[in-house]
Amino acid sequence: MITYQKIYDILRNEKYNEALQQLPKNFLEEIASYLHEKKEIINREQKNTELFSDTVRMTRKQLDNTLSIIKEIIAIRERKVLNLAFTAALTGINKGDTDNLLKHEKELFEITVGKLEENQKIVIQKLNGQANEEKKDLKNILIRFKEDVSAFLDEEGTELGPFKLGDIANLPQEIAQILLGDEKAILIETK
Repeated sequence: MITYQKIYDILRNEKYNEALQQLPKNFLEEIASYLHEKKEIINREQKNTELFSDTVRMTRKQLDNTLSIIKEIIAIRERKVLNLAFTAALTGINKGDTDNLLKHEKELFEITVGKLEENQKIVIQKLNGQANEEKKDLKNILIRFKEDVSAFLDEEGTELGPFKLGDIANLPQEIAQILLGDEKAILIETK
């Protein structure tokens, strides 16, 4: 069972230690249960006694303080996770230092490391003259327009068209599928 003192101790440990601190695996569930319990006490006491009883005031204050402490713990841990991910992506260190991460923190770590490594590869490719922009699977489809179609923008914001009845265009698959689905064009078979 988690208490206000334990929550405060967790904050103090996270604040004054550089490494992520070990938390119970069900930490968030325990916190949620603690907060729910405090809210129930407030509701029960307000019904049974006067509106501003000492118990209600103290419990409300403790609840407010707990919420502030939780937010601070989460912010400190997220900063540590991001720093750990940055270090792991730069140095290639194995992700073994993730033992103290909670499940949602591991997901944040993995996504961040992946994005940082992807970014590093793109930068290195560009520096080496390999201008492999985005590697999208842009298979184009050859279509013939069945009616006039005014100009429109593709996913990158490039203007395509306008197209007239009978025009043939080699368009990205997603755009071509929309035009085919709206029966504004027909597919030209290429074999």
